[in-house]
Amino acid sequence: MITLKNVTLRRGSKAVLDNVSATINPGENVGLVGRNGAGKSSLFALLSGKLHEDGGDFYIPTSWRMAEVAQNMPETEQGATAFVLEGDTLLAEVQRQLIEAEASDDGMAIAHAYSDLHDAGAHDAEARAQALILGLGFRASELDNPVNSFSGGWRMRLQLARALMCPSDLLLLDEPTNHLDLDALVWLEAWLKRYTGTMIVISHDREFLDAITNVTLQIQSGQLNRYGGNYSKFEELRAQQLELQAASFSKQQEKMAHLQKFIDRFKAKASKAKQAQSRVKQLERMEKIGPVLAEADFTFEFKEPANLPNPMLAISDASFGYYDEDGVPTTILSGVNRSVLAGQRIGILGANGQGKSTLVKTIARTMQALGGTVTEGKGLNIGYFAQQELDVLRPSENPLEHMIHLAKELGPDAKQPSREQDLRSYLGTFNFTGDMVKQAVGTMSGGEKARLVLAMIVWQRPNLLLLDEPTNHLDLATREALAMALNDFDGTVMLVSHDRSLLRSVCEDFWMVGRGVVGPFDGDLDDYQRYLLEESKRLREEAKNAEQAAQAKAPAAAPVAAPVVVAAAPEPQGDQREQRKLAAQARQLLTEKTKPFKKELDKLDQHIAALGTEKSQLEAKLATPLSPADIAEAGKRLKAVGDELDKLEERWLELSETIEALTQEAGLA
Repeated sequence: MITLKNVTLRRGSKAVLDNVSATINPGENVGLVGRNGAGKSSLFALLSGKLHEDGGDFYIPTSWRMAEVAQNMPETEQGATAFVLEGDTLLAEVQRQLIEAEASDDGMAIAHAYSDLHDAGAHDAEARAQALILGLGFRASELDNPVNSFSGGWRMRLQLARALMCPSDLLLLDEPTNHLDLDALVWLEAWLKRYTGTMIVISHDREFLDAITNVTLQIQSGQLNRYGGNYSKFEELRAQQLELQAASFSKQQEKMAHLQKFIDRFKAKASKAKQAQSRVKQLERMEKIGPVLAEADFTFEFKEPANLPNPMLAISDASFGYYDEDGVPTTILSGVNRSVLAGQRIGILGANGQGKSTLVKTIARTMQALGGTVTEGKGLNIGYFAQQELDVLRPSENPLEHMIHLAKELGPDAKQPSREQDLRSYLGTFNFTGDMVKQAVGTMSGGEKARLVLAMIVWQRPNLLLLDEPTNHLDLATREALAMALNDFDGTVMLVSHDRSLLRSVCEDFWMVGRGVVGPFDGDLDDYQRYLLEESKRLREEAKNAEQAAQAKAPAAAPVAAPVVVAAAPEPQGDQREQRKLAAQARQLLTEKTKPFKKELDKLDQHIAALGTEKSQLEAKLATPLSPADIAEAGKRLKAVGDELDKLEERWLELSETIEALTQEAGLA
């Protein structure tokens, strides 16, 4: 096990850990949480041996093999598969021993080396490496591409795959989901659930932590607090603890005040001096309970949009893609017919590489549609948060200079204050206080840059928020603040995110981008996760089959399938006529009870189908050029249809649950 006993760890003059004690048992999956700058990465550096304790005792078993994701950007022309394979340090060591044995012509050593290679899993190492690469979102055609041919985010995925490839007793993961899409995140989550060693992970993704951890360590104000359970359980226990602490503090303050009152009243009286002195000692010996010092929560809000065109967007028979250097178009999405209405909350789903970014960039006007029409509502004002938005910020300038530039670009038509003091005050609402407004953006953390981008978007008063992975650099508190702000926003939200908690709390409708088309996704996020896992499995099987086909010298004859023998069900033993009679009576009674409910259910099915058809027709109509009056009328009717569908579907669920309850009650479920 890992033990920390009265450990103090300093970074410069600051004690990030101050006389802390904790134990991590073998096989535990630990979530390490705390505000940005609390000391989580410093504790990781202590665990990995990069830092040493300044006081106390720290112990980690010397026999434990450790794996962690390297934070440096890999620079190599090595192929992706070969790069990830090198993460298996045990296999690499055995291969080195084999080379040495063969060079010295030592037969016994060669035999031992081949035996060790088998034990190290050399026979399927390449397949395991490629399964990791494919699971993290790469295409089968990219398995042997040079590492340097990928962008930074994809190279960091290869670093993650390399760490997972390493056989380990302790796995350290520092924000492993930052560079992942939702499909890769779901795959990683499933992989980590099967990990048998001890795992410690830093993450700001609530659902990810809930899924893979069973212990939570919180770093706060130099202290390390251990809680049993995942992140949601930690929040529950922490809230109870704070409530008890506040009550105990209040009670102790009352007792101390009572003691002090007695001392002040009787300390000068000789007859009471002994009792007064006793209470002085009692007061001095009392172990003081500290007040609850809650960390200040970060909150912000989007301003009310100046107007709300409806529909916001109408996309008709559009083709999306890009032009290469020679001006040749490549179509990624075609036949897109979608409308975006005022007030909608749309989550954009899709496996990696299917065209989500192409769709978002086209709507954001950074790319042009290859065909069809994208009609914008009058007065449409897009607030766009792009994944690469942080790189667009000018590193040498400070937040105040960014806001001054923005005020000048938009001019007086923005109807926003542009005085420097007003801009300083505004930045203060996003936690840019004091000297931070003059700090160069290039020296800021990813979370601080993301907050600056959000501040700039909010200042523009958009009516359509187009957010592409806005949470990558945000801590849990800021993510929750963003979710609250989006839920209070009066305009329309279109969101691409791998943060399922944010998607669940904000989005009401989902679009699926995949296989060249954009359409509605009728399920929820749990259905989508199952779809992603099945799709990932299908792609891995395709890659495996393609590899086997390429290696086969000649096509083998298809094996004849063995006949499937189905055993006959055994006949009921004994006389069961009375049981069958009772069952028939129960079924008859159930039929009578459920008949009115099923009749209403049939009517609801017909009504829902008719409204669904009308809704599709209205959406198709809004995707065509219309007069302002027709647009308003169609939009109004579409909203009425949507509201009626919601009510009917709710009643449908109630009836279905009633029928199911009656069936279970009759014992016929």
